[in-house]
Amino acid sequence: MLQIQPPNKPPYSPHPILNLGFRIFFSGGAIFAILIIALWMFIFLGHTQINAAKINPFYWHAHEMLYGYAMAIIAGFLLTAVKTWTGMMMPYGYRLGAIFGCWLLARIAWAALGLGLTAFPVWLAVAIIFDLLFMGLTAWVIIKAVMAVKQYKQMGIISKLVLLTIGNGLCYWGIFTADQDYLRIGVYLGLYLVMGIVLTIGRRVVPFFIERGLSFDSNQEVSVKNSKALDVLSLGSFLIFMIADVFYPNPYLVSTSAFIVTLVNSLRLIGWYHPRLWQKPLLWSLFVAFLGVCISFFLFALQPWLAFNHSIAVHALALSGVGMMTVAMMARVSLGHTGRSIHSPPKTLNFMFALMALAFVFRVIMPLIATDAYLMWIMLAQSAWIGCFILFCFSYLAILAKPRGDGLFG
Repeated sequence: MLQIQPPNKPPYSPHPILNLGFRIFFSGGAIFAILIIALWMFIFLGHTQINAAKINPFYWHAHEMLYGYAMAIIAGFLLTAVKTWTGMMMPYGYRLGAIFGCWLLARIAWAALGLGLTAFPVWLAVAIIFDLLFMGLTAWVIIKAVMAVKQYKQMGIISKLVLLTIGNGLCYWGIFTADQDYLRIGVYLGLYLVMGIVLTIGRRVVPFFIERGLSFDSNQEVSVKNSKALDVLSLGSFLIFMIADVFYPNPYLVSTSAFIVTLVNSLRLIGWYHPRLWQKPLLWSLFVAFLGVCISFFLFALQPWLAFNHSIAVHALALSGVGMMTVAMMARVSLGHTGRSIHSPPKTLNFMFALMALAFVFRVIMPLIATDAYLMWIMLAQSAWIGCFILFCFSYLAILAKPRGDGLFG
């Protein structure tokens, strides 16, 4: 007797924002980016009761920008991209909501620690449990999908996710034992691992986006230059730089390796350049972000010789490689994966990216030129950052919360 198999039940989530990881994590990450910098302003000016003996306020700030904001965007991107790479369905609906809920509870706990609310051990316990649960679950579902289809070329991304979870654990161990050195290692390891993911994914998608974006309205196909030799040199020199700056702080080794990273990625960027990219904000923003990364590593190379504050180079890397790059990626992915045209982006994009570029200028360039006005530059940089994400929320939250126009699930 012929048996007819019923069609597979279509995926269901209680709200479109839980259809795919990018929707909820980009939305939550953008709102968090506003609130956490606003809170940091109060902490930086000494208006909260943060327990500085347990948590260095600067490390509190760094932790939440990396393991809070950056990890939310990375999780949203990977929980979406891995579905495309592997063909395996990633968490959606209530399962996705549970992963996001872990991230959110950890962020609430870290805000409580920053405010200096009572019951410090309780808030720390909540942060530890839900932060590591969020990172562990994210890594697990990605590893499971990649291994199911034996896509071993993604092992570089997976290893960075695992190491990020370890780095976050070191931060908590440093707070628990009151050993600031563990906290320092966890923070800097987190920054450079996030940058490793940014450089890896950026190498894959930025030239692809430039080629596709410029070929769309051109009579001929646009191609950019790539080099496997530069890829290997970039990876090797960056790895040496990371180890030297985190574990073996020899200024000359840091300077040399940072200079090689600068040179290699500058050559890579030259190969990606096309004069028409300045007509498209979704392209010039990515190019400027990579240019900022090159400037950042050049500052790392110069720092031992010119003796300016190490945090200048650190913030340069964070604002370009994490700030500008994630905003540019979110702006494009949010359009493409909701079925909207990437060739007709919101008109606010130029202002949004300009504000992030201004944050870089105020936080990195101006303190090198006019050190007497340091506090003013900090406040202006933070204001520009907040302004950028307010514009992002204004332009994209409705897009991320609405169903696809073509009726597809995603």
